[in-house]
Amino acid sequence: MKLSELDPDTLSREEITTLMFHDTIDDYQTGECILVFGAKTIHRVIKAADLYHDKRAPKILVSGSAARWGENEEPEAIWMRDRLVELGVPPEDILLELEAANTTENVLASLMVLQRSIGLNRINRLLIVSSPYHMKRCHLTLTTYMPDWISYSFCSDDRESGQRNNWWKDEREKARVMKELQSIQRYVKDGILKDGDVRR
Repeated sequence: MKLSELDPDTLSREEITTLMFHDTIDDYQTGECILVFGAKTIHRVIKAADLYHDKRAPKILVSGSAARWGENEEPEAIWMRDRLVELGVPPEDILLELEAANTTENVLASLMVLQRSIGLNRINRLLIVSSPYHMKRCHLTLTTYMPDWISYSFCSDDRESGQRNNWWKDEREKARVMKELQSIQRYVKDGILKDGDVRR
């Protein structure tokens, strides 16, 4: 069955878990850069810093504008950079993307930053950091817009609730997962994300 053909309201908890979390488990490989999708949440920053200090990748790219917070607000990428520096990441190892206002733009705008700073031809693997519920959309967006030779390690943040094994136990995290599933399906139907077969 195609992703666009699913009816989220008929899926069991096990089917939703497989759909939303199966392809986004960390494989513990190393890469050329850690890409952090924009948000002013410390969970993602701590995860990125841990990956950097574990020598999983030599650079961190933080992506995100101030669009969701207001014109006079600090961009997400600047906020994340400052927290990373506080966590011991050298500023020269942090790349900034300051234009993106959503997940699709995170990927598209990061392409240019990666090209200019590293060279896309030199990138074999990116480590992807976001919230657990957001990782499936990150995966689909990356595979829709990024060069097909790049591989990914999906390193969701380490929050206690909202993980593969407990997302349904917290009402807030459960609502996030269900909203994300509906959004993903809408983006697929609109042609923003590639459609594809799903494992159920």
